[in-house]
Amino acid sequence: MRTPLVLPAGYRARPATLADVPAIGGLLGACEHALLGRAETDLDAVAAPFARPGFDPELDTSMVFDPADVLVARAWVKKRCEVDVHPRHRGRGLGGALLDWVEARARRDGTPQLTQTVPDEDEAAVALLRSRGFEPIVVNWRLEIALPTEPEVPEPPPGITVRPFRAGDGPAAHQLLEDAFQEWGQRRRSYTEWAALTVGRTSFAPDVSPVAFAGDQMIGAVLALDVPGTTEGYIERLAVRHDHRGRGVARLLLRDTFRGFFQRGRLGCTLWTHSRTGALALYERVGMSVGRSTTAYAKIL
Repeated sequence: MRTPLVLPAGYRARPATLADVPAIGGLLGACEHALLGRAETDLDAVAAPFARPGFDPELDTSMVFDPADVLVARAWVKKRCEVDVHPRHRGRGLGGALLDWVEARARRDGTPQLTQTVPDEDEAAVALLRSRGFEPIVVNWRLEIALPTEPEVPEPPPGITVRPFRAGDGPAAHQLLEDAFQEWGQRRRSYTEWAALTVGRTSFAPDVSPVAFAGDQMIGAVLALDVPGTTEGYIERLAVRHDHRGRGVARLLLRDTFRGFFQRGRLGCTLWTHSRTGALALYERVGMSVGRSTTAYAKIL
């Protein structure tokens, strides 16, 4: 049974489908442009929640339309949640209504804790979450580096070889990266769900995604995206197996990717990390700096 959603007069709602991904992308782009001066979320990322285990769009999503039948807000929930309202429709109670719906749906589903991440610049969203009992749990940093000249890449440590990602590397990269991210508290994803966020994306760039081997074992990997319409490369995932950390492998992989993006004509490179990984110092040592931040807020149900 679908959880009721009570909206201000003049608005209507329905569940989302995969066919709505372009419209949702446009909504998110408008929100990001108003807050950050540019759109950042690509359509592959918009579609990713549909691959989450147990996710039922009929029950777990709401799309809100104005009287002209234009999409002006949306929400989805499956332990994590997202609520977005078009800048021109903020201040009308849509965000609060959707957050109430998200919580009611989560409670009906037996979810013990809700988590939503919002940009630290979005003071209204932060205030709304705090007013509903959400508390900060993790800080996320967007790291960036300018690439005015071609970066130097160090030699691999003894016994380590590095090459670009190849077809067939997906399963080994999945195991390596999911093992690492699970150490930091992230839910382990199936290969299908993981690939939709990484190697299956249309913007995945295997030639600037180096992987490191000790013998025939993959022990490190960077998965990079080259998103059309941007001037920067993006690192979606980076991990080094725990028994090979502290040997300079991560630094080597990062600088290899930086060089690859420089050779593609990109002006810089970015990535996201969070406060639980302990990796901020690593990125700062290779010349990256914090450009902005977001915070994950959680509410115990």
